[in-house]
Amino acid sequence: MDIKSLAKEAIAAKENAYVPYSHFRVGAALLTAGGKIYTGCNIENAAYTPTNCAERTAFFKAVSEGEREFAAIAITGDADDYLYPCGVCRQVMAEFCNPKEFQVVLVNTESDYRIVTLEEILPGAFTVADLEKGQKK
Repeated sequence: MDIKSLAKEAIAAKENAYVPYSHFRVGAALLTAGGKIYTGCNIENAAYTPTNCAERTAFFKAVSEGEREFAAIAITGDADDYLYPCGVCRQVMAEFCNPKEFQVVLVNTESDYRIVTLEEILPGAFTVADLEKGQKK
C-alpha cells in the first residue's frame, strides 16, 4: 500500500467538501482489498442530522458499487493535529473491516501521518457476532 498516494487522494477529496455551516472540511480515501480507492468528503445539511462524514461517504460509495473488503482509509481535515474519525464512522468501519488488520491513516500532509488500527480506536466494537450471541438465548 502506498500511504503517500492514499494521503494525497484524501487531501484532494477534502476540496469537494460541502460545509456552509461549520466551514470544517474533511476528506477521506478508502482503499479496498483489491486496490481500488473510493474518496469521500463531508456533506453538511441545514437540518444537521442528515450531515454525512467523509469516511461514511467513501464507505457508502464503495459498498454501493459492490465492495465489501477494505484494507485502509486515509483521513484528513481542517485541523492542526491528526483528525480521528467520529464514533459513528468507526462503527461503520467495524461493519466491514477486520479490526486487527484495517489501517486508519491520520493525515496532516502527504508525508506527515500516523497509522492506527481500527481495533486501537474502537475497542469492543458492536458487531454481527454480538447479534448472533443474542439470538442463541
